[in-house]
Amino acid sequence: MILEFLEQGFSICKMRESECPKIRSETMFFGRTDGETSLVCPSTDVPTDCVLERNDGWRAFRVVGTLDFSLIGILSKITGTLADNGIGVFVISTFDTDYVLVRDGDVSKTRDVLSDAGYGWKGA
Repeated sequence: MILEFLEQGFSICKMRESECPKIRSETMFFGRTDGETSLVCPSTDVPTDCVLERNDGWRAFRVVGTLDFSLIGILSKITGTLADNGIGVFVISTFDTDYVLVRDGDVSKTRDVLSDAGYGWKGA
């Protein structure tokens, strides 16, 4: 399985319920439940006028390619390996693939740990 780190740094934000300005970011994740509204986007694109809380200092990597819904345990293996090595994560799934965010300071360790576990890195 091939993984790929995205270049930009990310922020995880808790948003006000009101409408926010359009976010023009190539990569962003938006979630709303009955209890909260969250946004994950590049730190440079955070709409500061509607953010209640923000947590900066994250980097994202993704599983390269389209994952079939019948595949089982992809995220479990990745996050379990990281957890076993003391690396905390924030996970997002899309229709096609999975994204895992780790702290900026854990990027090098994440690459090493997952490489040792048999994962390859795009561009490596």
